[in-house]
Amino acid sequence: MISTTLLLIAVGLFAGVAGAILGLGGGIIITPILTLAMGLDIKYAIGASIISVIATSSGSTVAYLRDEVLNLRVAMFLEIATTIGAILGALLTGVLNPSYLYVLFGLLLLFSCWNMIKKLRAGRELTTTVKSDKWAKKLDLNGSYFDKSELKNVDYEVTNVPGGFSMMFGAGFASGLLGIGSGAFKVMAMDTIMHMPLKPSSATSNLMMGVTAAASATVYFFNGSMLPQIAVPLALGILVGAVIGSRIMQVLPARVIRMIFVPVIFYVGLQMILKGFGVSFG
Repeated sequence: MISTTLLLIAVGLFAGVAGAILGLGGGIIITPILTLAMGLDIKYAIGASIISVIATSSGSTVAYLRDEVLNLRVAMFLEIATTIGAILGALLTGVLNPSYLYVLFGLLLLFSCWNMIKKLRAGRELTTTVKSDKWAKKLDLNGSYFDKSELKNVDYEVTNVPGGFSMMFGAGFASGLLGIGSGAFKVMAMDTIMHMPLKPSSATSNLMMGVTAAASATVYFFNGSMLPQIAVPLALGILVGAVIGSRIMQVLPARVIRMIFVPVIFYVGLQMILKGFGVSFG
């Protein structure tokens, strides 16, 4: 029992570090480990994953808010679209064929992966060429942050706000209908569509995922999907890992974060496409 608890804390520590750096919440790491490596029923793995997302968000958001890396106005604005989409998706569960949506959203992630590869080849964050649209100016979404890896203040502008809002609605819809995490789509909406730098995109995604997960956590709690003996040690490890990850992310060059992010996004996108075609994938 003690060895299992220590293993769960270690898994949570790793998931918290990775989730805070990439803005994915840690669920993408937690669920496969619990189901494939530890043989836990998927129902309880998903419940633990929800807790992991909340813990990652809580642990990392404090540091990102203090250091002014995340964009709070963007987070609250896009969360409106995510929430509406999630409610609609949950209401349409069982009505729409999810296979087409798995393929569609998988292709979107592969597109995001290709776009990130282009930015890697460019060799730098192209923030100076981005011009904010009228919605970004009206809603005061433009921001700045201090990049600890380059030791300079980075001012950036946000563009294509309607496109990002639509993407977030789609991410929420997929999350509600398919029961998947939408962290990858949140980062994609801000980085690929709205052309925010990757670090504020990742930090802002962490905050948004916590809000979304907290809204659905009560459902999993009351249907008995959360096991304290699993969730508590995971949460402890994740909280510590998320604090560490938030520190690491700020000193990593954006290029390195993209190099970590690309294979993760490719894996998730490919997994969703294969699932849409009924193929089991690791």
